[in-house]
Amino acid sequence: MLNTLEKLTPSTFPQIHRGQLQTLQVNLGYRCNQQCLHCHVAAGPNRPETLSAGIADLVIETLHTRRFPTLDLTGGAPELNAQFRRLVTAARALGVKVIDRCNLTVLQEPGQEDLGEFLAANTVEVVASLPCYLEDNVNRQRGKGVFDRSIAALRSLNALGYGDPAGELPLNLVYNPQGPALPPPQSSLESDYRRVLREDHGVHFNQLLALANLPIQRFGSTLLSHGQFDDYVSLLKQAHCHENLDQVMCRSLLSVDWQGYLYDCDFNQMLGLGLRLAGATRPHLRDLPRLTLAGNPIAVADHCYGCTAGQGSSCGGALQNAG
Repeated sequence: MLNTLEKLTPSTFPQIHRGQLQTLQVNLGYRCNQQCLHCHVAAGPNRPETLSAGIADLVIETLHTRRFPTLDLTGGAPELNAQFRRLVTAARALGVKVIDRCNLTVLQEPGQEDLGEFLAANTVEVVASLPCYLEDNVNRQRGKGVFDRSIAALRSLNALGYGDPAGELPLNLVYNPQGPALPPPQSSLESDYRRVLREDHGVHFNQLLALANLPIQRFGSTLLSHGQFDDYVSLLKQAHCHENLDQVMCRSLLSVDWQGYLYDCDFNQMLGLGLRLAGATRPHLRDLPRLTLAGNPIAVADHCYGCTAGQGSSCGGALQNAG
């Protein structure tokens, strides 16, 4: 897999600085039961990288001492990691909100038959990938049969109470464009998702999050192989919206990789673009108690334009409410 960092630096992206930390986002490893074309992690069934029990202990200790309001668990398929359920229960016992970035089909993997019940019992927010409401588009991006399996998983989550606007179990869906284009306006796309999924499949959800694809890892390599990389980066730059800088996720998020090393975001993690801290080389989670992060500059490159282009894009979806 090609690392596209050298094509993204030096960068003209504006310098931004970190604010108050709100979210500890932990990547539990790159093993996944799917292998999607747009994946910025290049996850797949044969990836061996996996977060250990020792790093999980450090995460739990950090939640004790730093009091992050939110623990955001991602991967790969984070649920396939042996530490996933221990992290969830420990965080919830501390009153920490937990987000599970779920690919949906993992609910049907052997050994995960009770996953939905576990998530519901611990009031975990599910952020589920469903890059389109049309079967052909999903299967083209994620693999044959993935759409039907995803719909079955959504129905099972709905049956547990997920997606009920009056309930306490949020179910949010994630849209990614099929190719080198920006997402359409999130609010209007959400209306289409809601209508089609309800009428055709009897599925309901709370919110749609529209995310731009970033030119790194598997998606970046695909752009390079098709001669589209430079044009896509130019598109992101031309669509840059300065107002989005105040809301980008890296200002309030700390990203941890499966080995415990620290980054400004999951995208920087995949590029090997570490925290910019004076006197600290490759900071680790064990170093966090002696680090002062508020006010520090965030490491940027041209891929960052993917978060500020158009309506903006973050782990929480669009940064602007465009209709």
